[in-house]
Amino acid sequence: MSTDNSPEMVAELDRLDEAVKAAPAGDTSAQIALWRQVTALESWFFIARGPSDRPRPYSAAAAQGPMICLYSSAVRANEATRVLGLADEGGSVPLFGVPMPGAIDYVASFGQAGVVGVTLDYPRLGHYIPLANLGLLKSWIDGAAR
Repeated sequence: MSTDNSPEMVAELDRLDEAVKAAPAGDTSAQIALWRQVTALESWFFIARGPSDRPRPYSAAAAQGPMICLYSSAVRANEATRVLGLADEGGSVPLFGVPMPGAIDYVASFGQAGVVGVTLDYPRLGHYIPLANLGLLKSWIDGAAR
């Protein structure tokens, strides 16, 4: 599994979450800052479902359709397994990490299976974007690399 993201990077997501909640209606600048921070993570983490040799990410049912649950850290993914009832207090559920920027293409590939979006640190934060917007996230990384 990938190395966990730094606690400082993850804590910044919490600060940005508060900024999104405090932003006036229609102001998307805090949301953009939050998703830019998500693209700065070294890896995205997922709760593994299915066979261990071909795990797929846990997804949540939403009104819009299925959404892949991406986690900013292995710690948060483990926390979610208990909150969502996927693991007992002492039990564990397999996780896996996908390094950035490949994680964006990995998540986007699930559009063929009917996934419509991705949600961040569900249910703790729960911000989401449609899969169609993953190209924008990728362009931010490509732009930063120049």
